[in-house]
Amino acid sequence: MMKNSISASKASLVFFLYQMISALDVPLDSKLLEELSQPPTITQQSPKDYIVDPRENIVIQCEAKGKPPPSFSWTRNGTHFDIDKDEQVTMKPNSGTLVINIMNGGKAEAYEGVYQCTARNERGAAISNNIVIRPSRSPLWTKEKLEPNQVREGDSLVLHCRPPVGLPPPIIFWMDNAFQRLPQSERVSQGLNGDLYFSNVQPEDTREDYICYARFNHTQTIQQKQPISVKVFSTKPVTERPPILLTPTGTTSNKVELRGNVLLLECIAAGLPTPVIRWIKEGGELPANRTFFENFKKTLKIIDVSEADSGNYKCIARNILGSTHHVISVTVKAAPYWITAPRNLVLSPGEDGTLICRANGNPKPSISWLANGVPIAIAPEDPSRKVDGDTIIFSAVQERSSAVYQCNASNEYGYLLANAFVNVLAEPPRILTPANKLYQVILDSPALIDCAYFGSPKPEIEWFKGVKGSILRGNEYVFHDNGTLEIPVAQKDSTGTYTCVARNELGKIQNEVQLEVKDPTMIIKQPEYKVIQRYGHVSFECIIKHDSTLIPTVIWLKDNDELPDDERFLVGKDNLTIMNVTDKDDGTYTCIVNTTLDSVSASAVLTVVAAPPTPAIIYARPNPPFDLELTGQLERSIELSWIPGDENNSPITSFVIEYEDGLHEPGVWHYQTEVPGSQTTVQLKLSPYVNYSFRVIAVNEIGRSQPSEPSEQYLTKSANPDENPSNVQGIGSEPDNLVITWESLKGFQSNGPGLQYKVSWRQKDVDDEWTSVVVANVSKYIVSGTPTFVPYEIKVQALNDLGYAPEPSEVIGHSGEDLPMVAPGNVQVHVINSTLAKVHWDPVPLKSVRGHLQGYKVYYWKVQSLSRRSKRHIEKKILTFRGNKTFGMLPGLEPYSSYKLNVRVVNGKGEGPASPDRVFKTPEGVPSSPSFLKITNPTLDSLTLEWGSPTHPNGVLISYILKFQPINNTHELGPLVEIRIPANESSLILKNLNYSTRYKFYFNAQTSVGSGSQITEEAVTIMDEVQPLYPRIRNVTTAAAETYANISWEYEGPDHANFYVEYGVAGSKEDWKKEIVNGSRSFFVLKGLTPGTAYKVRVGAEGLSGFRSSEDVFETGPAMASRQVDIATQGWFIGLMCAVALLILILLIVCFIRRNKGGKYPVKEKEDAHADPEIQPMKEDDGTFGEYSDAEDHKPLKKGSRTPSDRTVKKEDSDDSLVDYGEGVNGQFNEDGSFIGQYSGKKEKEPAEGNESSEAPSPVNAMNSFV
Repeated sequence: MMKNSISASKASLVFFLYQMISALDVPLDSKLLEELSQPPTITQQSPKDYIVDPRENIVIQCEAKGKPPPSFSWTRNGTHFDIDKDEQVTMKPNSGTLVINIMNGGKAEAYEGVYQCTARNERGAAISNNIVIRPSRSPLWTKEKLEPNQVREGDSLVLHCRPPVGLPPPIIFWMDNAFQRLPQSERVSQGLNGDLYFSNVQPEDTREDYICYARFNHTQTIQQKQPISVKVFSTKPVTERPPILLTPTGTTSNKVELRGNVLLLECIAAGLPTPVIRWIKEGGELPANRTFFENFKKTLKIIDVSEADSGNYKCIARNILGSTHHVISVTVKAAPYWITAPRNLVLSPGEDGTLICRANGNPKPSISWLANGVPIAIAPEDPSRKVDGDTIIFSAVQERSSAVYQCNASNEYGYLLANAFVNVLAEPPRILTPANKLYQVILDSPALIDCAYFGSPKPEIEWFKGVKGSILRGNEYVFHDNGTLEIPVAQKDSTGTYTCVARNELGKIQNEVQLEVKDPTMIIKQPEYKVIQRYGHVSFECIIKHDSTLIPTVIWLKDNDELPDDERFLVGKDNLTIMNVTDKDDGTYTCIVNTTLDSVSASAVLTVVAAPPTPAIIYARPNPPFDLELTGQLERSIELSWIPGDENNSPITSFVIEYEDGLHEPGVWHYQTEVPGSQTTVQLKLSPYVNYSFRVIAVNEIGRSQPSEPSEQYLTKSANPDENPSNVQGIGSEPDNLVITWESLKGFQSNGPGLQYKVSWRQKDVDDEWTSVVVANVSKYIVSGTPTFVPYEIKVQALNDLGYAPEPSEVIGHSGEDLPMVAPGNVQVHVINSTLAKVHWDPVPLKSVRGHLQGYKVYYWKVQSLSRRSKRHIEKKILTFRGNKTFGMLPGLEPYSSYKLNVRVVNGKGEGPASPDRVFKTPEGVPSSPSFLKITNPTLDSLTLEWGSPTHPNGVLISYILKFQPINNTHELGPLVEIRIPANESSLILKNLNYSTRYKFYFNAQTSVGSGSQITEEAVTIMDEVQPLYPRIRNVTTAAAETYANISWEYEGPDHANFYVEYGVAGSKEDWKKEIVNGSRSFFVLKGLTPGTAYKVRVGAEGLSGFRSSEDVFETGPAMASRQVDIATQGWFIGLMCAVALLILILLIVCFIRRNKGGKYPVKEKEDAHADPEIQPMKEDDGTFGEYSDAEDHKPLKKGSRTPSDRTVKKEDSDDSLVDYGEGVNGQFNEDGSFIGQYSGKKEKEPAEGNESSEAPSPVNAMNSFV
């Protein structure tokens, strides 16, 4: 028994040593724990108010731990309780738990009183709470004579219960002689005091068996009152009445409730019709998420009340005849609750420390201290101890200062008692990591080498590599507070022996460990996508490469799950083969390679397609099963059988059984199980409190059948819940709370009526008692008044009217986070180059983070440029480094600039304070290109160059570099000349150049670091002193149709230029398409364009140094919608076309005669003068007309006339523009670019210049008259 006690003591010691507030940490090492002394700590005790069953033995718990194991003693009603003198009282071995034997003659009433346990060893004494022992009482109902109640229909009625006063108070409910609960409604309901209230009685309320029952849970007894008789007599007519309150009486009342309890307020009203109750809070809102309405809104329930819930609550009862109200003034008081409970303190000799005990309550609680269970005022003096209100300050402690201190916070509503020990240890260093331990890591991954240690005072840790190596330092290593050495990126040369040395003033010790760096595992040939016909074979490859000392294992998955248990799947060393592939094999196949150190994977998709059909057999889904039968009904199982339907040429592979819960989810079917197709009977497991119906679905390779008809229903009996809520979590939303959440059980999981949840919590490693509440219809509970970010043990247990679910497992949660308190220190900046810097900082103590450490944020900003000395708008940049990283790189800095930065720690709540701003400067860099380069004033032998300084000098400019060389007509480059120009110059005249020569110039700036990027330009010296005529193309305009566009331009320069047109889709990066223009005309037609598309276009001239016009953008017209009716097949259209053809023939004859008689006209003359080979009569390739009518008023296009790119016509440009010859854009040009307008029926703009007809009867005109 002693051995078990020592083991329990070792395990418990860890929890308390972790809570110390000094620098000492005690590792989880059993050998070390056996040797360390520890004052006593109470680990388990009975509740303060302990109500016991008078028929059973009384067990008063008191368990404690310590080294050496503590001894126990008890007081009763403030005096020593000598258990040896009472033969009915025994103490459990190695424990302080008392057992009072009631079942062998003892009486529980004789042991009522206040008990307190003391656990003591050589290092101090811990005490328990005052445990008040009271036996449960369930007295009988007092006899009384009950007169029958005769009530007029419509009147109100109150049936009083008046149960006997028990301990604890009984649970009240009303039933009839058949033990059936009496139905309740808005009209009839039970009050909080147990009375049954009728707002108005009805004839159906007449009965003689209104019975009030009182259930005493502790003794598991139920007592009943004598039946009450009610007889309702009718009077016609029934008089309606406005509401009056049955309870509470009067217009106002007062209510006091304690913080954290459940506030219950009740209003029950009489009236006819039955009044409706509504609740409001005067001057405020009812608290969201904590407010519930019960008993048909007659009871207002607010859970977890706080001081903020104090105020006036008004209930309003209303029916059609009026309303009444009552105001309840609620005052919330508070028993003491912890703000900061004292925590165990582990110190080294000579160290300082504090115990803090802070509590709150209403009224404010008083704080008193005890040492080893004795009031501190009369306890032995300790010169290292000083009491300051709620704080004990320790200075220069010695081993004799070890003791257990108790803090008592009390007010009129209760008290809190907490034990906290001060343990002074003096221990030489010990290294707990096993000697020559082997660590293995993968290349380029982090390596963590442990050196678990303990000592008091805290030892200093140093690391060496090799037997005689030097101490490890530098950025390539990270040294953790727990002694661990981290190599962030392990390389092959990291392999070797590492020595850890721990020393303090009491000694020194060292330990050697080994590190091996292994090659990573790789998949050098991955599985590939496959398409296979049904019933074929397919194979996936997975060839790997791995470290020769590691043994890999290869696992294949299908759709992230195990491969089917099917002999068709053959797993080889480097492949997976599937034989006789079916549709079910379609999916994603993954090859996973695992070693003891790493894991890699690769996936491929298999698509199964149908094999060539065989029409002889028609496959179909099976018909649904039928004739379902239930047999062998038990509480938790039943047998279901059925007859299969027709399988339709495809064997049934399985049957799927589904169930419906008619009690909780009627109409919703759930999957129950699946059985092979050869089976027609199945034993089904059932859950309690479910109204089952079953149906069966047959499955073959084609698909699933329709569901069968449902079976008969089967209702299972209620039982305790089998399971507890899942996904239990504890996460604080505020610094002083803990929000406990869980996933509620579904209806069928409740196993019975009255589903509730018992929520329990206690602070981890503090040995507090479990605190519990029982809630219903919620999945969240908020614990207030918690310390900031401390771990809690949490469990949530389901219960219903029949009892509890099994004991739930515990989860660890944390109370709410708060903003970090401390800024990172020792911020250092190392400038690597002109655009990159590295920042280092010391990590903040984890206790100051007050939450989950998420990382660090570095804020940095440019203060000014050192070359300009001009400040600008400060734009702060932020870099986030995750985890406990203590360095980071700052990229993208501007050269030759002054920067500032600071560092902040980040947790889940937000950012902590910033470190002091750190200033650093970047060195010079190369400059950007000069802002511009202009070349002006060309002469026979000189050019003038002007430039602007670089936009970003990135340092101090020392000079400009100009390079230039001539270019001949074939674009060949001549010799390169270089000139260095002082940095303060902004222009230069180049002399002694060759006349009429093109030069190319390269220009860049320099700093002391080097040359920046260059800017280029070209210019030409003139041929003679006469002002040259520079060739140029300007005013490029477009007129676009659906699939073509006419391009026109103006040209100034030497005659006989050879033009070309380049075009492409606007915004596209494709190369320009080029079309050569024949002759010297200044327009061209682009064909084959896409309707509704934006194009870019430019015009160039060959042989003139390759100059081009600026770009123009145009958009083709939208595609014409196709006609719904093909008129070409209509008889009337065919006749009309015949008439048109005859008319055209006549017109052609007339034109031919007039042509032979008439002369040439302006357009014709211009074409003859230019001799353009493209404009000839009736070209075979484009079908354009080469002859024109005599109409003098239709003039040819003037040179220089144009249509702007926005397709509008400006009158001052030309009165004879192309727009004047057509009906908008699409009417200006034919598809081949000929001028339709010159032959259309357009009205004259100006008087005719001759006596000829103003309109030629051309075939085109004739056609236009029909369009």
